[in-house]
Amino acid sequence: LAIVNDTSNGTDYSNQFVQPVWRIVLWAIAYSCIVIVSVVGNVTVIWIIMAHKRMRTVTNYFLLNLAFAEVSMSVFNTVVNFTYAVHNEWYFGLGYCRFHNFFPIAAVFASIYSMTAIAVDRYMAIIHPLQQRMSATETKVTVGVIWILALLLAFPQYYYSTTFELPGRVVCDISWPEYRVCDFKIMYYVCVAILIYFLPLLVMACAYLVVGLTLWASEIPGDSSDRYKEQLIAKRKVVKMMIVVVCTFAICWFPYHVYFLVFQFFPELFEETFIQQVYLAMMWLAMSSTMYNPIIYCCLNDRYTHTHTHTHTQSRISILDRNTRTHTHTHTHTHTHTHTHTLTNNLPNTVFYK
Repeated sequence: LAIVNDTSNGTDYSNQFVQPVWRIVLWAIAYSCIVIVSVVGNVTVIWIIMAHKRMRTVTNYFLLNLAFAEVSMSVFNTVVNFTYAVHNEWYFGLGYCRFHNFFPIAAVFASIYSMTAIAVDRYMAIIHPLQQRMSATETKVTVGVIWILALLLAFPQYYYSTTFELPGRVVCDISWPEYRVCDFKIMYYVCVAILIYFLPLLVMACAYLVVGLTLWASEIPGDSSDRYKEQLIAKRKVVKMMIVVVCTFAICWFPYHVYFLVFQFFPELFEETFIQQVYLAMMWLAMSSTMYNPIIYCCLNDRYTHTHTHTHTQSRISILDRNTRTHTHTHTHTHTHTHTHTLTNNLPNTVFYK
């Protein structure tokens, strides 16, 4: 967002993006809401999984990784992004300048590939229910590989980041190398957009399309029991929730990638004063993606909560509970009372997390 203007007295390096106080306050409130909601929601998800051993399952490890990446990005980058965008001056030193440019790409990579892993896991559980699932060790290794690849992809942002001292202020920027063969900066940002947005979204879209067609193509026989109908409806509801999670991420990050791709090809557009408001809005939408998943888990799993009226409190934890297995648990008590988990499923192509 730095602008260099040519004047009759020479080059003017002053900050051209000066906003009224009331507008800064409104943006500050908006960005603060992201941090508060994201931290509370994702820390709660992390605590639920870590505090209950029975919840440390394959899919939940990916959910844990997703929550960790999102809460880390909201804490370490949201406020700094806002401060730098508003003041157009870097206050945090060279070390944090490098981290500031490096970590978001790594965190977004870890987030979206955790969601991709969940999509693939759901696909395998529904389309190939008899095939062996990943073990806990294999899942942890997968999470580790995701982070290694994320750090490697983001490393150029760290390596080439630097601070520039201008008259009256310091800015944080990336000093990309120049090659005759190709424009490294453009090539890098195009690769980033493909690898952390378009490619994983394509994989998830294909996976959930097949899953959705499989579930919605399953006609309910006329003589089926109410229990079978409820199970199939519940499975469809969970798939809808998964699609909401993916679509929310896609919507939040689409303007971000468009913004930076346009910047690579039309840099002159970013010398307009209105671009600061565009940037603040675009960045708010992207950063807000870190707070939606816990809300989605809560809002779209009310049925799971209400159908467990006689179970322990821990078993009401939405999609994170391991009790949603592929077979039916029936608890017969001594008081001639039978309790059945109505959302578990004895069908092989279950869609519930386990």
